[in-house]
Amino acid sequence: MVAEPTVRVMIWAIDPPDDPGAVERAYHEISSKLVGTEGLLGNTLQRSAADPRHHVVVSAWAGMSQFTAWEQGTSHRGTTSPLRPLQDPDRRPMIYIEAAAYGPTGAFDQPPTG
Repeated sequence: MVAEPTVRVMIWAIDPPDDPGAVERAYHEISSKLVGTEGLLGNTLQRSAADPRHHVVVSAWAGMSQFTAWEQGTSHRGTTSPLRPLQDPDRRPMIYIEAAAYGPTGAFDQPPTG
């Protein structure tokens, strides 16, 4: 059986001017509930170096079928609701399917050399 390519989901969010740290608090609240979710490889919160109010949450999934199953499940909307009002209205969430990857020893889809 061939494994599905990794899927990364990106959601952009902005701290309200009167509530610095709101995105990070929502991220931790959501992420603590997602621990152990089938197919979720992990997620990170990235803060803009240019404007610390701006963030992107990047989650990695074992494949599109695992992400879709979770997204269509009953707990998705409730679990992720703390971040929804903080989402950047100018940037839509994006889903990317990994097409290729390299690490310290070369391409991940090739056997190590040496």
